[in-house]
Amino acid sequence: MTDTEHRKESVSCPMDFILRMLMGPWTTYILYNLKSHGPQRFGELKRRVSGISAKMLTERLRTLESAGLLRRDYEATIPPKVTYSLTKRGHELDGVLGSLAEVGARWEAEDAAARSQRAVELKAAE
Repeated sequence: MTDTEHRKESVSCPMDFILRMLMGPWTTYILYNLKSHGPQRFGELKRRVSGISAKMLTERLRTLESAGLLRRDYEATIPPKVTYSLTKRGHELDGVLGSLAEVGARWEAEDAAARSQRAVELKAAE
């Protein structure tokens, strides 16, 4: 590691570190589902995270597992049973994810109300 790389690493923003870990399509959706519904098998997660492909879900689960945010429990049954759950580190995000969900729901409602108001104003102006 060069001196410049070391300086960049040592002065990095802790929020940037976490946000980079959470970046990527579907990541927060997967974490939110595991937080809300507890441990789940692959098929359950795929149904709850509507619109995600099996390939993308597999990629995201591997990324989250390597980041230490979720655990993959494998049981050698026929067929094999694989269950995903949040780790202690993953549960540390519970409050943050809950707060983001609240803000997101409020903003969605505010934006929908603003769109409705604009539609009413446009219709009245005709």
